[in-house]
Amino acid sequence: MGSLLEISSGGSPLDHVVQHPLKEIQVDLGGFLTPGGVMTVLSDQITMLILAGILLVVLVPRAMRRFSTDEGIEGLVPKGSANFIESICEYLRAEVARPVLHQHTDRFIPYIWSVFFFVLTVNVLGLLPIPAISALFGTHVGGTATANIWATGTLAVLTLIMMVTNGLRFGGTTYLAHFCPGPLWLAPLLVPVELIGLIAKTFALAVRLFANMIAGHILLAVLLGFILQAGTGIGAGAGLGVAVPVVLGSVAISLLEIFVAFLQAFIFTFLTSLFIGMSVVLDH
Repeated sequence: MGSLLEISSGGSPLDHVVQHPLKEIQVDLGGFLTPGGVMTVLSDQITMLILAGILLVVLVPRAMRRFSTDEGIEGLVPKGSANFIESICEYLRAEVARPVLHQHTDRFIPYIWSVFFFVLTVNVLGLLPIPAISALFGTHVGGTATANIWATGTLAVLTLIMMVTNGLRFGGTTYLAHFCPGPLWLAPLLVPVELIGLIAKTFALAVRLFANMIAGHILLAVLLGFILQAGTGIGAGAGLGVAVPVVLGSVAISLLEIFVAFLQAFIFTFLTSLFIGMSVVLDH
């Protein structure tokens, strides 16, 4: 939806995907980390990450605090937004975390909840027409931060740290032994394969979320580009004829993106729970 409104205001649909720096500093850490010797310390996507964190810190506790507004046993019954949030938390705990984390469920469930609500909030914020509104004030704020591989990669690396540190914490040498599931003479072959598998899990977390969130915006860019090509190459009448089905299709894709925003938050959370469970539940 946000991309459609941005196009109508004269912007590009890729503006929702491409990062727009707001504050840069001159730092040379190598061509890969700082292309052109410039580091972005604040951008539209970083702003969305900060906004998502602020919204969660402020709104979620406020919604759950309504438990204490009633006296007696009725005060323990969740209502409204509190009931909605508790239902999601209980589902994630019972159906996502417990089957793979077992006895460690209560230890890691705060992280699982945080991952789900943070990714979901960032995904939903990326669908709002914030860039079109901020453009009225001469700046560019908004966009889908999870369509940036650096953002999803950071989330995936956090999960990797949770996997390795807690695997060593609870398993010790037993966790390390899982990197060589065969005889010791096969260790030069098995250990590199297991290490590659560990890195592949992190890569899958980062790329799956990034690719799915960026795909919808790129598809919108291609579809809306058909209108401009038909209008400039053939004529205004052809452009109008192409515009009707393209706009209807774009609306349908935008609605699909809302579903994908929730789905990808769930998948990222499920895989995070699964990978942590594979590291700490060593008897399975």
